[in-house]
Amino acid sequence: MKIICVGLNYHAHATEGGRTQVPEEPLLFGKFETALVGDGDTIALPPESTHTDAEAELAVVIGKRVRRISEDDALDAVEGYLCANDVSARNLQFSDGQWARAKGFDTFCPVGPGPVREWKPVPVSELGDGGGLRVVQRLNGEVLQDGNTKDLIFGVRRLVSHASNVFTLEPGDLILTGTPEGVGFYRDPKISLQDGDVVEVEIDGIGVLRNPVCAERV
Repeated sequence: MKIICVGLNYHAHATEGGRTQVPEEPLLFGKFETALVGDGDTIALPPESTHTDAEAELAVVIGKRVRRISEDDALDAVEGYLCANDVSARNLQFSDGQWARAKGFDTFCPVGPGPVREWKPVPVSELGDGGGLRVVQRLNGEVLQDGNTKDLIFGVRRLVSHASNVFTLEPGDLILTGTPEGVGFYRDPKISLQDGDVVEVEIDGIGVLRNPVCAERV
């Protein structure tokens, strides 16, 4: 499977931290399958990360094999929607100049609700194009992010079509659609995930993805 992610895809998040421009087309990057964990699994904080953020995201689950599908037909390729958490080692993201290491550590892609491969995506027949959904991140019960997919720069149709122009999309592939504003790195003071934390991602109509956090034992 492929885990295709989209950076800076909410208007408010794209401009927090002093940025002044939003992307002109979807900014794609990837995570590896070894990053994938399910609801209730532990997020392991690697020693290389001095600041680790959780990012609440709507995940699109691909349901059939497509290549260069149009935006008009894009929802035909979608099986449904899940919650996701694009965990990110911020110090590495900025020092490396690209995002593979910062976002690719094992356990850095929780998806749910439900265990890995036992997910039950909420279908397009219930959530349509995924617009107008509240997206919340809670850390130890306190709300950090509280956004809505109506603030997406590029919606689900555009993302599926755009990604399919690059990669052949196959059943089980995931597209993480980006995160709203409020991530810990851009707060004052900054808030990083810590050993013993519990992070939750909740999306209207889908449910709650909950993961404990611990320091990686090396």
